[in-house]
Amino acid sequence: MRSAQLSIVVPTYKERGNVAELVRRLDLALAGIAWEAIFVDDNSPDGTGDAVKAIGAADMRVRCIRRVGRRGLAGACIEGMLSSSAPYVAVIDADLQHDEKVLPAMLAKLESGSADLVTGSRYVEGGSAASFSGKRGAISRLATRLTHHLVGTDLSDPMSGFFMMRRDRLDAIAPRLSPVGFKILLDIAATSGERLRIAEQPYEFGERFDGESKFNAQVGVEFLGLLLAKMTGDLVDPRFIFFAIVGTLGLAVHLIVLKLCLAFLPAQPDLFQIAQIAATLVAMTSNFLLNNELTYRDRRLKGFGALRGFFLFCLIGSVGALANVDLASWLYTNREVWWLAGAAGAIMGALWNYAMSTLFVWRAR
Repeated sequence: MRSAQLSIVVPTYKERGNVAELVRRLDLALAGIAWEAIFVDDNSPDGTGDAVKAIGAADMRVRCIRRVGRRGLAGACIEGMLSSSAPYVAVIDADLQHDEKVLPAMLAKLESGSADLVTGSRYVEGGSAASFSGKRGAISRLATRLTHHLVGTDLSDPMSGFFMMRRDRLDAIAPRLSPVGFKILLDIAATSGERLRIAEQPYEFGERFDGESKFNAQVGVEFLGLLLAKMTGDLVDPRFIFFAIVGTLGLAVHLIVLKLCLAFLPAQPDLFQIAQIAATLVAMTSNFLLNNELTYRDRRLKGFGALRGFFLFCLIGSVGALANVDLASWLYTNREVWWLAGAAGAIMGALWNYAMSTLFVWRAR
């Protein structure tokens, strides 16, 4: 078996019904090209990884990387591309909505030396996104405009997850890419800047072959976080932005609970301290749950791990919580402005909670 000229990375989660058909289509589209398919599966409960391994047992061009304890499309793409030894790597979705028949044309543009990255685009002449629903089409166009205005990339379809690039160009920027989120192409283009020569390949976006779409509101939030990170020149990590969003929501929860408690308690400094403790505990629980689902989605804790993580999160936050309660009580005693005292106390422990949670609860980079 000759060495692969092209590695095709396929991030998967609950895509068992699509993998065999995708391999069949790749085999037809890439006739005469030495290729391999690297499926990076986030421990799918439907047995996607087992289906890939069964195919790989008969076809050495197909292999599976099973990720346990971490999730996320961007991280899966990065791991898959870095595991390749081919000079060219491509990323394609498993749902068969990306047109694999244009892969040879994309490879030809890279081999000619005219481009370092070739993106599949639905919005240039010859491309089509007719299969989009009206709502999803409107969201895609809005996201594209935001990207052009805020980040400045010239990509006609920055939301695309279908692209091919030179492996050596990936190696140069891999340490600066974020494993959080879904829009790995946008991250690559924005991180590389003008040093990356980009070409576009039109394609027609198809219908999903099997399974359910992964597009949801969380994808949108992660996209906005990535945009904000790129606007700051990567000075602010997307994970911190998500943590800050959760913290803002937690502050709102804190103040609402504090106000409700004070509504049922006499206006006395000692009783305010009890109300502040209750609000702190509720906000802490809310923050843990939201961070587990959003900020650390790629390292989401489940079962006993989530219970253990919650107690560790509370233990880490206890130092900040003590300062929170003392500061808020002191301010309320001197000024009796409940919202100012509550907000100041809640902000006090925020930085401590972020740093320690990242290191010890979710153990993220």
